[in-house]
Amino acid sequence: MGDQPTFTLQIDQNKYLPTGGREVHAVLTVSSSGDALATSVPAEAAEVIIVDTSGSMSGSKIRDARLAAATAVDTLRDGVFFAVISGTSGAKVVYPRGDGLVRATPATRAEAQRAVAKLSAHGGTGMGEWIKLAGNLLSAHPDAIRHAILMTDGQNNERDEVFDAVLAAWSGKFVCDSLGVGADWVPAQLRKVSEALLGTFEYVRNQNELAEFFRRITQTSMSKTLADLSLRVWVPQAATLKFVKQVSPTLLDLTGKRLDVNPLTGDYPTGSWGAEEREYQLCVEVPPGRLGQEIRAAWVKLVRPDTQDVYASGNVLAQWTDDLAQSTQINVKVAHYTGQAELHELIQDGLGARAAGDERTATARLAKARQIAADSGREDTARLLDKVVEVDPVSGTARLRGQVDKADEIELDTGSVRTSRLRKSGEGS
Repeated sequence: MGDQPTFTLQIDQNKYLPTGGREVHAVLTVSSSGDALATSVPAEAAEVIIVDTSGSMSGSKIRDARLAAATAVDTLRDGVFFAVISGTSGAKVVYPRGDGLVRATPATRAEAQRAVAKLSAHGGTGMGEWIKLAGNLLSAHPDAIRHAILMTDGQNNERDEVFDAVLAAWSGKFVCDSLGVGADWVPAQLRKVSEALLGTFEYVRNQNELAEFFRRITQTSMSKTLADLSLRVWVPQAATLKFVKQVSPTLLDLTGKRLDVNPLTGDYPTGSWGAEEREYQLCVEVPPGRLGQEIRAAWVKLVRPDTQDVYASGNVLAQWTDDLAQSTQINVKVAHYTGQAELHELIQDGLGARAAGDERTATARLAKARQIAADSGREDTARLLDKVVEVDPVSGTARLRGQVDKADEIELDTGSVRTSRLRKSGEGS
């Protein structure tokens, strides 16, 4: 593994529990170094670019989409397998002709860009069909880092159960980053894609920036060097792993994605890695121990399940004490990301209540979210919340604003999954 990135795993927690205490929380910081990337052979990769070409994409949108897809093709490195899909109520490969993917070369890039230039807008929106076709194309390359970009401007026309079944079938098979353009798409639908396929989803508020989003996402995909790594978590007998979540750079609940290794151990997929840092939070419920007893509450490894290679490991500990100063000490990183998760839930609850006409609940949730955003350094989120809820700085009384720009609401919704990193001592004010 000498030509692969070096991984480190740092665990932040307060291991001390009060007498009878059971819940252990920890934040896992996983970092991969790029030291070896300059000399390593580029990883085998397969990329599918999915462009919404439904009727709502007519006019300037389809022109910007053509440019974006052409930009993504141009960003592919030599040798990467790729294809471009046109998405309507069905899905069609517009490049290459014939079955399967083709390797990126100057000639195939030029051919793909000529095909993309002919894309036109018509028909409906069937995102499940797009994902199914992308999955079928990518499945022919099981050893590659498999990735797709999906862009849409509208609402999925498929029944929820049909869409959900497709996502469940392809979950863990490839990573898909998705983009919503304009104000007519539904964030909850792309959030489903993100959760099932371990990707990001973003809002392109200004459609003329679509090409830059495609370039950045493709460039990030091209930087990945290891595919399909998992957090392997062991907990002792009679303990319960209550949740495993990615908490930075975005929130992603991995708890339901567990693949059992044995009765005490499970793998939680994290997708592909390059030189980057991510943070995860876990919570373990352990049986109460004796005063002074220390146990290993969890044993965490970063592994590649198909080869069983272990890239990093660490222990989450628990020790019982009657010293209140020890047991009540709050680990700042655990507290920070617990607050970021609460912020996301408050925004989602508040926007949902607002849409349902429950002004009282919406006001309470969004006002509390505004306070957490301000306290945790999420100035961008605080500004967006100010466009939805107004809080009197003197009395603290909150009220919903009557008129809210749909674009502001979508930006608040999609941005709620992004988290801020813990400020280091001396940063900020």
